[in-house]
Amino acid sequence: MCGFGGYFGSGLVDAEVKPLLERMASAVAHRGPDERDVAVLAGAGLCHTRLAIVGLTDGQQPMSLDNGRLVIAFNGEIFNYVELRDALRAKGRVLRTSSDTEVLLHLYDEKGPDCLAELNGDFAFAIWDAGRRRMFLARDRMGVRPLFHTTVGDTLFFASEVKALLQVPGVEAEMDPFALDQIFTLWTPIAPRTAFKGIHELEPGHMMLVEEGRQAIRPYWSLCFPDLDARSRHTDERAAAEELRALLTDATRLRLRADVPVGAYLSGGLDSSVISALAAGMTPETLHTFSVAFDSAEHDESAFQEEVATALGTMHATVRCGEGDIATVFPDVIRFTERPILRTAPAPLFKLSALVREKGLKVVLTGEGADEVFAGYDIFKEARVRRFCARQPGSRIRPHLFRKLYPYLPGLNRQSAAYLAAFFGTGTDSSEDPLFSHKPRIRATGAAKLFFSADLRATLAGYDATEELASRLPAEFPRWHPLHQAQYLEGRFLLPGYILSSQGDRMAMAHGIEGRFPFLDHRLVEFAATLPPEMKLKGLVEKHILREAARDLLPETILRRTKQPYRAPDSQSFTGAGEKDYVREAMSVKKLAAGGLFNPASVTKLFAKSRQQPLSGFRDNAAFVGILSSQLWLETFTGSRLRASQAPSSSFGDRNGR
Repeated sequence: MCGFGGYFGSGLVDAEVKPLLERMASAVAHRGPDERDVAVLAGAGLCHTRLAIVGLTDGQQPMSLDNGRLVIAFNGEIFNYVELRDALRAKGRVLRTSSDTEVLLHLYDEKGPDCLAELNGDFAFAIWDAGRRRMFLARDRMGVRPLFHTTVGDTLFFASEVKALLQVPGVEAEMDPFALDQIFTLWTPIAPRTAFKGIHELEPGHMMLVEEGRQAIRPYWSLCFPDLDARSRHTDERAAAEELRALLTDATRLRLRADVPVGAYLSGGLDSSVISALAAGMTPETLHTFSVAFDSAEHDESAFQEEVATALGTMHATVRCGEGDIATVFPDVIRFTERPILRTAPAPLFKLSALVREKGLKVVLTGEGADEVFAGYDIFKEARVRRFCARQPGSRIRPHLFRKLYPYLPGLNRQSAAYLAAFFGTGTDSSEDPLFSHKPRIRATGAAKLFFSADLRATLAGYDATEELASRLPAEFPRWHPLHQAQYLEGRFLLPGYILSSQGDRMAMAHGIEGRFPFLDHRLVEFAATLPPEMKLKGLVEKHILREAARDLLPETILRRTKQPYRAPDSQSFTGAGEKDYVREAMSVKKLAAGGLFNPASVTKLFAKSRQQPLSGFRDNAAFVGILSSQLWLETFTGSRLRASQAPSSSFGDRNGR
């Protein structure tokens, strides 16, 4: 796991190249605290900061083949590199290092961009092909590792994080208002859009080829499901569970490959517990597990975490998240997420990765991805109940089913059947709408846009983030089962856009920790997509097939436990006795007016309300966190740019009129 950056084009003079690459590397040094280097090439350059995990003594980057004929900067892991290395050697290839980086270079030399089909891993990389004068960029299938790019003049710049691109003269931080609208509607920008105007994200499962002055971006893999009327090969549930167990076991085995110890996150839920159980059975030493505990009883799962740790015999460590802890780290969280967010959930994970680093580990396995792959989220059950209620929209009994879905939300459970039916859109949402499964979430989240300023509303006039999302759906989407449609929306957009980014890579790499995700092994994802919906969501029991596959691994209380989504205290984290000065400043009329994104009068009322008593509704909590994080984003990125603007501009910036 590492950070990298680079460029390809003719816009830089020689004297600028190395200092720029060094600045770009410094900006992502947290991703690779072990080593740092740059490669100055002919009309191109690469920089790299290394977190040494595989090939500790001989995996330095940028790495070259044949004295610079091919040069790579690589972030991530190729988990099947041992098998690939053996196959390359059988063909007569001479590999001089023990790293997966060299394997990737040789594989590209043999197969060109087609090498991507051979890789089982989480990766983002850039390969400079000197013979073809080609820069080849690629990102893993599920979007675990980030990769951003922008163009200034005729020069392409790219990096693991936007921070590195902001080191380029002429690249300035400016909020993309349409990205902000997408975040306040869908929780995430729709890639390739980012929070930064003019800076783009290479989408999951995509590659970019840059040669002869042209950029070509195309997919090499996509998440897909069988047609609704297609006959599934999975007719025997027991056989399917055994196949799943074998795939998950192998995915975990591959992700334990490292020249350093590997630990695991343990939330107390089914997914992380299964991964921890499998890892504990394969690890020669005692497995280290790590958890977040909350002072808030509503959010705390520590009793389940301790139960699993005891049952598996792991060496367990916990970071406690109490009053004021989230507010203390929240500015750093936004600096690393590089985007506004609507929930505080990333903050405890930021603290958790700091604990892992403190304990001397660099790598952890997590259970992320299981909910998307095996239909674990409440939104999948909710959509099924909404369709059931829609068949008898006048029923007074059916809306009570919604209470069963959210036992951890007492406020919702106190509402009447009529309120529940209205809240979940029973009878109002068309089942033919491609976003049917997500409409209640979209409505609840989008309500927070009531706090947008008049100027921002004017800019967004006529724009609808849901229409843009619907336009990005594949042509075959209408032919899929409704559950598979909902899974696609989660797995293709929210998973890489928020879960793996704001809660995943960014919070772990802030402290130089690599997260690995066995449930996102592409073989397992492709297998799960072929399973009949009833094997994943059986009635209202989520992840049924996973429970069957893990039947002998865990205590019964964990195995049969209903999904409790990972959540953290939201607006109440920032008010009361622990209220921080930066919160008052960010939410002040002066700062809100200067930012121009939100209505100062409306936000002032919301802030005052939150100080009187904890905000109870999703809309108000999402609005509070979204507004605060947006204000912090402005201060962190555009504020720092303004303070640096007095520095002399370089010749590169001058030549391009920036």
